[in-house]
Amino acid sequence: MKILKLSAIAALTCLLTSTLSADDTEPKRVLKNNMMEVYNTLPSTANTLSEAFTEGIFYGRLRTNAFRWDWENDANGDNKAFGLGGSLIYKTAPFHGLSATAGLYYSNSPFSSLREDNADVGTVKSGKDTFSRYDVLNGGDWSMSVLGQAYLQYDVSKTSFKVGRQIFESFLTKSNDTKMIPNTFEGYTVAINEIPKTTIRGAYFTAQKLRDHTSFHDVLTFKDSSGSSWNNNDDSAVHKGLSYSNLKPHGKEENELVVVNFKNKSINNLVMDVTYGSVPGLFSSLTGELNYKIALSDNLSLTPGVRHMQQFDDGAGVIGGASLSGTLAGLTGAQQGYKDASSLDTSLSMARLVLTDGIFKAQIAYSQVADESDIIAPWRGFPTGGYTRAMAQYNWRADTKTTSAEVYYDFGKAKILDGFSALARYAMQDFDEDKQAAGVQADSNILHMDFRQRFTPTIDAKIRLAFVDADDRVGGDNKDSYNEYRFELNYLF
Repeated sequence: MKILKLSAIAALTCLLTSTLSADDTEPKRVLKNNMMEVYNTLPSTANTLSEAFTEGIFYGRLRTNAFRWDWENDANGDNKAFGLGGSLIYKTAPFHGLSATAGLYYSNSPFSSLREDNADVGTVKSGKDTFSRYDVLNGGDWSMSVLGQAYLQYDVSKTSFKVGRQIFESFLTKSNDTKMIPNTFEGYTVAINEIPKTTIRGAYFTAQKLRDHTSFHDVLTFKDSSGSSWNNNDDSAVHKGLSYSNLKPHGKEENELVVVNFKNKSINNLVMDVTYGSVPGLFSSLTGELNYKIALSDNLSLTPGVRHMQQFDDGAGVIGGASLSGTLAGLTGAQQGYKDASSLDTSLSMARLVLTDGIFKAQIAYSQVADESDIIAPWRGFPTGGYTRAMAQYNWRADTKTTSAEVYYDFGKAKILDGFSALARYAMQDFDEDKQAAGVQADSNILHMDFRQRFTPTIDAKIRLAFVDADDRVGGDNKDSYNEYRFELNYLF
């Protein structure tokens, strides 16, 4: 492992040195506002097997992230974090449709003054993805080295197959690459574009690696056989009732994730999207979304959108209970504000209006979860994402209603300030107070702002701010109000 870490540092340093003087006006990759990587340059087709490797392309990234979390109630434990590292991705040139990709990722928190003490890693909120809590507590290691991507790809006609460790962006699964290392999966995927204006994508995943982990783990199970909270799926939105100890007696401590997505644009200005997701033998979901673009002028458009998600229980409710907190595991009937403690049948509906001219974007949205169970989605594809979700918020607990508004402006495209853009989002979250005994938070208002400055096509910085004003919990304690500050710097080469 130490050799792997040293190799990662050496490779990144050498490549950076060799590319500092390169012309970066046409970058191989760029970053979207959500930090998703977009490849502008891919290897050309190879004529021989040796060319598949000699004509391959390296993609490098250096990055740093800093976090500060300030609770209004100091008893919650203010916390900070800092990460320094990057990634090195190599893609071979396709030879008779066959190619390969490998991605090595590294993160370190080298400065003790910019991080918490070893014993306090459990208090760290958004900054926890700069290190592995498990590795810190079980060896004091604040660095992470991981082969996050390692897959073979075969392309034929308009169909692409992948097998191995990979990123899969879908409604349910996201790389969510806003920290140091992306969320990746291990398994099989296919993307089919044979039907005009239609894309069909499928995935069968046997393991997942969350952003703060150095090894792949089960896609759903919380805690491991030893009872460790940080060596399996410990995502902030994980269902804690679906733990190793609860699933083991049912033979469900090891699971797979199935995702199938259908997107169609056959009708002018209308995008139809349907996603099916399942953890076989436990639960599944079916989500439909429609977005229709209405042209108001040459540049200005209004797009109404709706999304509905239906979750179906297939045994998980009896095992883990209706609440993500796990407090209802093994219970039945009406409990802690939930009408049926042993059922995970539920639904989530939302709607939005988006007004944009390519430079300016304004959106209003609303979402509502049925007063049944919580939504299970621990794969970084947030169910309310793009509608009402604000940074670091999880508004898909049962009987939660959220209203939000956001404004985005690209000062660079407007030729006001080159490379600068800004976003402001305000969300009002109405949670069910009767469910606070099951871990549901208090009602809150959130102001979230992003400021991004692209200095060159390959160097950019981003500041993210969140101010959360929440009601007191039942009993008088304020557990949910805080201010959060983030800073990120990226260099692509």
